[in-house]
Amino acid sequence: MLAERSLPDTIPSEADIRLAQDSGERLSRVVSKGHTLRLTTEIDEPQTVEIPAEAAQLLVHLLKEMGKGNAVTMIPIHAELTTQQAADLLGVSRPFVVKEIELGNLPGHKVGKHRRVRFEDLVAYKRRMDADRQQALDELSALDQELGLT
Repeated sequence: MLAERSLPDTIPSEADIRLAQDSGERLSRVVSKGHTLRLTTEIDEPQTVEIPAEAAQLLVHLLKEMGKGNAVTMIPIHAELTTQQAADLLGVSRPFVVKEIELGNLPGHKVGKHRRVRFEDLVAYKRRMDADRQQALDELSALDQELGLT
């Protein structure tokens, strides 16, 4: 999915936020057509660079997030994460992630004495958990209606 992993040093500055908002809006109108994107530089001698449609859509998403003031991290789909990195991405504790691996709910493996989780496995785990949570909420809502509580 993504070629490199980069950790942001800081959140975007106000000037970067405004620029990201403007360029993200303008770029989204062009990129939505699904064609390659051609950018021309104005530094020294003008050069044109072609960007694949999928990468252009990723750039729009990145700009929209920056426009909201968010720092952005890119993770390759085949990346291996530490349990702490997995926990941070899920918004849970590291011991919870370790327990989920040990229970077999989240695929993981050991590298030496340390556990690792593939990013694509973490995404699949999160989707399953979100779907299970939504199903439980739907069932509670239906029970509320059945009991006349709503």
